[in-house]
Amino acid sequence: MPKVLIATEKPFAAEAVNKIKAELEAAKYEYEFLENYTEATQLHAAVADVDGLIIRSDIVDEAVFNAAKNLKVVVRAGAGYDNIDLKAATAHNVVAMNTPGQNSNAVAELALGMMIYMARGMYNGKSGSELSGKTLTLYGYGWVPRFLANMAKGVGMKIYAYDPYISKDLMTQDGVTPLETVEDIFKLGDYISLHIPATAETKKSINDKLFGLMKDNAIIINTARKEVIDEEALMRAFEAKSKFRYASDVAPDNAAELKEKYADRIFCTPKKMGAQTGEANVNAGVAAAKQIIGFLEKGDKTYQVNK
Repeated sequence: MPKVLIATEKPFAAEAVNKIKAELEAAKYEYEFLENYTEATQLHAAVADVDGLIIRSDIVDEAVFNAAKNLKVVVRAGAGYDNIDLKAATAHNVVAMNTPGQNSNAVAELALGMMIYMARGMYNGKSGSELSGKTLTLYGYGWVPRFLANMAKGVGMKIYAYDPYISKDLMTQDGVTPLETVEDIFKLGDYISLHIPATAETKKSINDKLFGLMKDNAIIINTARKEVIDEEALMRAFEAKSKFRYASDVAPDNAAELKEKYADRIFCTPKKMGAQTGEANVNAGVAAAKQIIGFLEKGDKTYQVNK
């Protein structure tokens, strides 16, 4: 009987837990939940005899793979997967997956909410601006920005996107104008929404050059990863552009200093909460369970992210 560990330092909602259990019980799988753990060693001990692992933002590194002698598949319940060491997964013959699309509506709604919040001066009681007629540029065109584009069309925004890995025909079919370069995103956008992973190529790639191309009153919305921002350059962007604003679901390391100097132009959620809705929680958790079962039963690798 295969065994699955659901290891969540930040636990799933009760409804998600019940539905994950139902999926695994129907498959006649053994399972264990490790919730609210505080030490990596607790995860190392719990993963020792499992075939499948479901995580959220939990770190799965070389040490975890070394401890997991029977592990065959790990699924990150969510879109981002930079918390999994993919090279180590491959070296240990473990298939790593994510659950794309399951959290997308939740993250897109948060991004739209942040845009409105910043447009209205963070609800400071003074006159703000409207989204209608403004230009939204999307850096990346995966699931989240596609949902966001659809929402933004509903409020009358002009929408552009750049993603070298996505067909321009798809963008056009969605009523989104494709852009040719990263630079175009920053030149055109009244609102610039970030939807790129943190990779060797993208880390600190949003730098002085790109910030320098922005309109003075541009607003960046970051529901992606803090690592894609060059934080020293972000500070310089605030200094150079008096109306520039920044809203993020992933607070930069220098957030305290930024808030001290530019409190009326920066907003960060207390902790990453883009996917923190009951609906997204259930969708991602159930998808993760189904993907583990599909892989162990049929070898389905549809959402594999390592090779």
